[in-house]
Amino acid sequence: MRILERTRETKETNITAVLTFPDTFPRTGTAPALSINSGVPFFDHMLTAFSYHGGFGLTVTCEGDTAVDDHHTVEDVGIVLGSLFRQVVQNYGPVLRFGHAIIPMDDSLGEVVVDACGRSFLSWNVTFPQERAGQFDLHLVREFFTAFASEAKINLHLISRYGINGHHLAEALFKASGRALAQAFVPAGTILSTKGSLE
Repeated sequence: MRILERTRETKETNITAVLTFPDTFPRTGTAPALSINSGVPFFDHMLTAFSYHGGFGLTVTCEGDTAVDDHHTVEDVGIVLGSLFRQVVQNYGPVLRFGHAIIPMDDSLGEVVVDACGRSFLSWNVTFPQERAGQFDLHLVREFFTAFASEAKINLHLISRYGINGHHLAEALFKASGRALAQAFVPAGTILSTKGSLE
């Protein structure tokens, strides 16, 4: 297991996160522990799906200014989690780079493609059929993945193939992201680039 931890505190949020990453995909043995409390229940549900289906353990605690808006919490958790994925490479060495998953959730189908190439880029081809899932603003899903891709220094492509229910589509995308990232971050014996470097 590769274990990474980060704490980040600002005037808007105070976040501690621990990422426990297996060395193989698909996951073997007991599922890593999950404990997620961001203060935003729908977001907790998405992060749980993200980590469980990716096969990595995740602990997140966040005290955020949710009385103002959920935006800072969602974005800042994306920053922290992205930085942890970046540390996987920095601390443990090269990874396989590429990952791809297409995940259904009832009426919805989400697709995610990853290149852990050391360069930040988000391609967002997602349209939600509703603006909200319960009280959660679904536009914040993009804010999370924008922050995540930027800090992780990955190319991240998210595509909504179709969907009737916004909750289902968001969940399909989080699950697909977890699985694609798990594939991309399997250890590699060498840097997988024809130029010999990902920097």
